[in-house]
Amino acid sequence: MAFTTLSSGLSSGDFLADRRADYAKMLAEGSDWTAAAELMTGALEIAPNWAAGWFRLGELREKADDTAGAEQAWREALRLEPADCFGATLKLALLGAAPIPETPPADFVEALFDDYADRFDHALVDKLGYRVPELLEAALHATGRTHFDKTVDLGCGTGLMGERLRPLCGDLEGIDLSAEMLRKADARCVYDRLIKGDIAELDIAAGIDLVTAADVFMYVGTLEAVFAKVAAMLHPGGLFAFSVEASDGDDLVLRESRRYAHGRAYVERELAQAGLALVSLTEDTIRRDRGEEIMGLVVVAGR
Repeated sequence: MAFTTLSSGLSSGDFLADRRADYAKMLAEGSDWTAAAELMTGALEIAPNWAAGWFRLGELREKADDTAGAEQAWREALRLEPADCFGATLKLALLGAAPIPETPPADFVEALFDDYADRFDHALVDKLGYRVPELLEAALHATGRTHFDKTVDLGCGTGLMGERLRPLCGDLEGIDLSAEMLRKADARCVYDRLIKGDIAELDIAAGIDLVTAADVFMYVGTLEAVFAKVAAMLHPGGLFAFSVEASDGDDLVLRESRRYAHGRAYVERELAQAGLALVSLTEDTIRRDRGEEIMGLVVVAGR
């Protein structure tokens, strides 16, 4: 079993509880989910206020087909840690025990990528064949535009998109929620400025020539608000280049991966609602996940 990175890395602060949790993890690695859940329950009897432990117990119970038990554990994790850095809200929604949230908890996304930063590039590019930066670069070249005076890279991460953008841009600004991702991006020396901020709370003056968002919106959810903010940022004639994970239907869905996927009809509708005109939209493989190709939409729109 692959525990969520967050829950497997946090200690209860009690030696005996941690020892039982370690044994539970060993049993889980052998797919003995029921025994692992029982051991984890014992750990939580020692450390009942361990939010990460309750979240982990929910994962184990889910694997053991104990849906009611998983729900109870995730609700307890959420009670103990209301900011929800573990993403219990999303787990409950996938169980059908809570409404699907329009956006994921910001603390969950920030903590996820802070933890992931050091191995992000290797995992994504070398292991999963991540292709979005090159696909967006090709889509931009296809527009015939060769230079953008002012560019904002939303969810810039470690700067993989920034490397592709640098030759095309005069001024290049990167924005990300994760301080650790920004630290990695800073080391690339491709951005003129890096800002720690939440895309949902953007407040950037108009006059931007290009806005990009490479593999960002699967951690945003509904796109109405962010598309409106981008439209307000763009200079007339400015471009908006982004990717989404493609859903099998026309709408927005939350997948078992706890990433959101967006249908073509949904994207086109929200762009039009924001006053953005579709320039190009192609479907392509954006990466692999657990041996399967993940399809995405690569989109360029303009104001």
